[in-house]
Amino acid sequence: MTASTGEPAPPPLTLLYVPGDRPDRVEKALASAADVVLVDLEDAVAPSAKEEARRGAARLLADGDPRRPVQVRVNHPATPWHRDDVAMLRELPQHVGARVPKVESSQEVRALAAALPARELHVLVESAVGVERALEIATASPQVATIGLGEADLRSDLRVSDEAGLAWVRGRVVVAARAAGLPSPVMSAYAHVRDLDGLRASCRVGRALGFCGRTAIHPAQLDVIRAAFLPSEAEVAAAREVVDRVGAAATDGVGAIALDDGTFLDVAMVDHARAVLALARHAER
Repeated sequence: MTASTGEPAPPPLTLLYVPGDRPDRVEKALASAADVVLVDLEDAVAPSAKEEARRGAARLLADGDPRRPVQVRVNHPATPWHRDDVAMLRELPQHVGARVPKVESSQEVRALAAALPARELHVLVESAVGVERALEIATASPQVATIGLGEADLRSDLRVSDEAGLAWVRGRVVVAARAAGLPSPVMSAYAHVRDLDGLRASCRVGRALGFCGRTAIHPAQLDVIRAAFLPSEAEVAAAREVVDRVGAAATDGVGAIALDDGTFLDVAMVDHARAVLALARHAER
């Protein structure tokens, strides 16, 4: 809830990855306009720098502002670095979430939840097996706060060369997230940092499939992502009309109404309209 209005806080639209072994970049990311900072101990960090990244993250996040959303992406349990990553994260303030890569089973989730009690887990599925078990993974623990895709590894596993081949699996994770009562997932990072037009087009595709927001690997991507997922003025106006008209009808005991243009509205549409209005509050911040 927002402190001033009591309404749900707008969901994050921009989540910026930053390598944990670059403390200068971590500090810049924490001061950036990104809604969430993702401190990476995994793919962005070479094996020789894992310990340095872990120590740097511990130092920079130990006294962090609880109002600043931060997640730490740990290494997979099959790696020699996972146990130390989890031990470090256990000592950080509770508001720092765990971003969990390459999840393929509910057992992995429950094991991490037990190791990090009460801490939010943001799980990523990055393989065919993970996609097939998406709902099982999403419902493995009450600590699971979000589920999403890691598309670089997933493309390789599926032998997919373009975005069209990801449409089904993207839809699958959107359905799994909502079936589990979780927020709509954010999109995986767009690797071509200089191709902002391509990023914009890709975001439109993801938004149409039900994604909300996207991870970024460069600050230059943040504004494009935010603009792509913000509702238009027309969408905001339509959402307000749905909330006002249908809400009033429900109060009067009417389950559905028709607008002057013939559009049919019912109570089930109110939740989506409220989600649009929550997104619109990003523009007010």
